[in-house]
Amino acid sequence: MHDTRDQGPGRQAAGDVTQLLAAHRAGDAAALDRLIGLVYDDLRRMARVRLRGAAPGATLDTTGLVHEAWLRLAGSNRRAWESREHFFCVCAKAMRQILVSSARRRLTAKRGAGSVDATLDEIDGAQQEDPASILALDRALERLHGHSPRLAAIVECRHFAGLTNEETAEALGVSARTINREWIRARAWLRADLAGISGDTSDES
Repeated sequence: MHDTRDQGPGRQAAGDVTQLLAAHRAGDAAALDRLIGLVYDDLRRMARVRLRGAAPGATLDTTGLVHEAWLRLAGSNRRAWESREHFFCVCAKAMRQILVSSARRRLTAKRGAGSVDATLDEIDGAQQEDPASILALDRALERLHGHSPRLAAIVECRHFAGLTNEETAEALGVSARTINREWIRARAWLRADLAGISGDTSDES
């Protein structure tokens, strides 16, 4: 699983984002409209990472993925986004859910919605936009969440949102040292799971 920190959200407007999230929690509906102007470029960068390897003419492009994710977030009940980092993790999860739904539709249309063998290297590389690989990783993440919700959350923040160890630690309320250790464990667990080997998620602290 590749390191996405260079493609992650920028920090130039972190204070403004945090203030708007606080205003949103306080009930200011207009805060979301102001927020999109600050985070739009960051969301597009996240979407480009998620869509790397997409074939020309794919159902979703960068703009479409950002807009669908934003509509999903804006149309939901008011969320207690605790920080800028937490907000981007939630956005990354929304993008993943949209891509998984799209992949299911594409496989169903092809009458190929069966099991699939995939490796973590394949999912990280050019095949990550392949619908079967997307669903394979999604199923593996669901299994990881069942064993260790925090390891799954770390994958969401590091791999899907592109946050650094320090940003992920702030989002999840643990130390950066813990994130560094458990990010390695999460990747190892996913590799083992996708290879059909039982992963180890013990010693969560």
